[in-house]
Amino acid sequence: MFGRWQQSVGGAYALGVDDATYLLRAVDRLADRLRALPQSRLHQGAAAEGLALARELSVRAQRLEAPGTPPRIMPDAGVFMIADQVAVAGHDLAHALERAPGGAADAESGGSGRAAEAVALVEAAAGRCGL
Repeated sequence: MFGRWQQSVGGAYALGVDDATYLLRAVDRLADRLRALPQSRLHQGAAAEGLALARELSVRAQRLEAPGTPPRIMPDAGVFMIADQVAVAGHDLAHALERAPGGAADAESGGSGRAAEAVALVEAAAGRCGL
């Protein structure tokens, strides 16, 4: 019952909890929207924007999982794979954040939390894609 109440009033962020739940929701929502786009819209820039986001999320996850090692750049698998690349990179980052020291919240990031920063990246990319 409490979980339903949290969702109806804004979820964990509304209650001051910074976890990766909103990141997972934002990434899944964007991935679903990218999957629904016609090929012409993907070629008009949505695919490039999605790939840039997937690469950034992937690099952030790798920095948490293996600090000190150079991150590997996610390859361009084609416009029809962008949604899956965004989803995989976002889920990888969410899991890395949950296992990282300090969890998804990080005082060094100004108190806003690493998960919240990632959600902002996803929302900004969605806006640039017109989604």
